[in-house]
Amino acid sequence: MSSNQPELPSPAPGARRGRAARALDALERAGNRLPDPAVLFVLLAAVVMVVSAALAPLQFSEIDPRTKQPLQVQSQLSGKAITEFLSSMVPTFTGFHPLGVVLVALLGVGIAEHSGFINAGLKKLLTITPRALLTPMLILVAIVSHTAADAGYVLVIPLGAVIFQAAGRHPLAGISAAFAGVAGGFSANFIPSSLDPLLQGLTQAGAGILDPKRTVNPLCNWFFCSASSLLIIGLGWYITDRVIEPRVARMPVDAAPEQDRRMADLTPREARALWAGLGAMALCVALLVAACAPPSSPLRAPTGQLTVSAAPLMSAIVPLIFLFFLVPGLVYGYASGTFTSHRDVIGGMSKTMSTMAYYLVMAFFAAQFIYLFNKSNLGALLALKGAAGLQALALPSTVTIVGIILLTATVNLLIGSASAKWALLAPIFVPMLMSLGISPELTQAAYRVGDSTTNIITPLMVYFPLVVVFCQRYVKSTGIGTLMALMIPYSITFLVAWSLFLLAYWQLGLPLGLDAPYTYP
Repeated sequence: MSSNQPELPSPAPGARRGRAARALDALERAGNRLPDPAVLFVLLAAVVMVVSAALAPLQFSEIDPRTKQPLQVQSQLSGKAITEFLSSMVPTFTGFHPLGVVLVALLGVGIAEHSGFINAGLKKLLTITPRALLTPMLILVAIVSHTAADAGYVLVIPLGAVIFQAAGRHPLAGISAAFAGVAGGFSANFIPSSLDPLLQGLTQAGAGILDPKRTVNPLCNWFFCSASSLLIIGLGWYITDRVIEPRVARMPVDAAPEQDRRMADLTPREARALWAGLGAMALCVALLVAACAPPSSPLRAPTGQLTVSAAPLMSAIVPLIFLFFLVPGLVYGYASGTFTSHRDVIGGMSKTMSTMAYYLVMAFFAAQFIYLFNKSNLGALLALKGAAGLQALALPSTVTIVGIILLTATVNLLIGSASAKWALLAPIFVPMLMSLGISPELTQAAYRVGDSTTNIITPLMVYFPLVVVFCQRYVKSTGIGTLMALMIPYSITFLVAWSLFLLAYWQLGLPLGLDAPYTYP
């Protein structure tokens, strides 16, 4: 264990542990008996191929909202499908969305870390942030990171471990808190992001099935999502400090020797270099603001907006993260003496990429599984079957909203993309609930709750293997079961409390967002 990590007393032999703790232990053991994540994706791909071949001859009554035709399961064992799978294997891997995001962002972050800029900034941060407030601060940063697309997964989560370890707390608790904020609180945010207009467009298309003139404001859930941020921060703070930290205290930390100096005071040269690096980062931000300010800026969408999905700025978030860490990292490295030549810089990038070798292997097999799962239409079939069953129950409005949340949370275990799920479910949920007098805006809010809360417990979420890799940097024995056991308390608590929060918000008549009624018409 790192010398920075406080030794905590172990439970006395024979001490009785709570039922919940024993259940999490059992889950961890069962999960860690699963095959390696890469092999798990191979097995799941084989299951998809066999099941799709068995269901392909069957006729289903569900209408695929994407094609307006009866849904048809596509066999992935046919000669044509196998040929297409093999010919697409390389582009499927290279086009795997998280792959480029992770590697490009980490190149810049690697320079900032290798130069010592991140460590120096954390040391300074720890001098002004009370140790007891690190958890809510980290969760708040994780929530705000939603504005920058997938930046939270590749930036905030690993930094959560670094911050916690530097403060003498367990790094896995920092990863858990950050992961809970980034993924478990995915739809909680004070700041509008590109997700808002993306979901709004699908919601409006769903509403148009019943009422072609019905419009939906892109910020129709803004007030609810802002209020939800406070809920997620409070719940995440309590769970991290009272549930997760006592649990991970039993796990020895396999710390690298160089991590032991993180709490050492900054030397005068390091302090000057830190201010130079922060000045360089501030200059980068100022230049970006100046570039975005003109109404005719090329970073704006044709409509003049900056945060819609069509704005080039939103597509440039990851390269901007690369630059915003590369530039101050270089300035700090040369000012502090960490870098003496360009070879040191390239060495820092290479060191960072070497830690991602295991993730590359997992990403290859994960990409192939997701390709087969999408091509087979099995995910769409499960989603449509569940929605049809919910509609047939004809439950009261409040119970229906809870049903939407639970069904979405269940589908989320199989289909990770928020837009892909809503593209399937919005044409069913939105008009169905409109016929019951529930507005599209409230339906979308319910979807967002369910879509967020189970992100953190499904290995099929594209960034889940990456978080396992981050954990293994500190506790080498970490497996899928370990991470799931850490995240289940967050998932269950968020799901129950956030659902009740939405119902209470609804009953109080608080505004969901801009132009967002609760009822239809």
